[in-house]
Amino acid sequence: MQEIPHIPVLYREVVDAFNDLGDGIVIDCTMGYGGHSSLILEANPNIKLIAIDQDQTAIDFSTKRLEKFGERVSIRKGRFSSVIKEILAEVNAADIKGILADIGVSSLQLDQKERGFSYESETLDMRMDKDAPLSASNVVNEYAKSELERLLLEYGELRNYKKIADVIVKNRPFYSAKELSETLKPYMPRGKKIHPATLLMQAIRIEVNNELGELKNVLKSIEEAKLPHAKIAIISFHSLEDRIVKKEFAKWSKSCICPPEAFRCTCGNNHQLGKILTKKPIMAQDDELKENARSRSAKMRLFQMDM
Repeated sequence: MQEIPHIPVLYREVVDAFNDLGDGIVIDCTMGYGGHSSLILEANPNIKLIAIDQDQTAIDFSTKRLEKFGERVSIRKGRFSSVIKEILAEVNAADIKGILADIGVSSLQLDQKERGFSYESETLDMRMDKDAPLSASNVVNEYAKSELERLLLEYGELRNYKKIADVIVKNRPFYSAKELSETLKPYMPRGKKIHPATLLMQAIRIEVNNELGELKNVLKSIEEAKLPHAKIAIISFHSLEDRIVKKEFAKWSKSCICPPEAFRCTCGNNHQLGKILTKKPIMAQDDELKENARSRSAKMRLFQMDM
């Protein structure tokens, strides 16, 4: 029997969000190890699911995990921002009942030290797609100091980004995530319930995988697809992602898109795509927080398309 490696974050909340959908299609943009996908399929016996992932290890695992659902499941490999655009062009927009995206690195990728996501890893990689050309080693050891400063400030929101970039440049080359985190530990913010190097590793990982760009692109594709009935659920794990989702959902909910300084509406006042279902993001319940430390950062926002 296949061993299920972990329980996905906000598992109950995802099932509640995609409950009683009837028939149609759900797109899981970030299949990972199939946790959310299997729960959605079990809760909706007439739904077909198209799952996307760029990690071949995850695809191999989930292909076996989801095989019991037969032809109800289709798995596509690639970056979700580009693959979803292809899917939305192929299927009838009215058939899509839900889209889920669980943004960020999976627990299994974190646990596999050879992938270089862990602070204890003896490698320096961080690629979600192991065939991608850019790795953490390239970023840390080859980026100019100014480029390092940019990503440490924008993606890590580190106040002493100049000092950290300077220490990296003076001490490179680095050969492992462990070496990098230990060297920079004295310069990392303290006092939080997270590893001192969390924001450093986050900044590098976002750069390697273009995570914010991927999120923006998938939201743009969803907006352009003009989906009449789909429920959109985005799970994020840090404030940079959550801000992007919150801002985009707010834009989708507006009927008038005239600039604030306009004296009267000239846009037609008919641009609303639907409504926001979550004024505040949904977060993990106490029992899940105790079972899964990663869930403490998870925030899910929901939007109902209604066109």
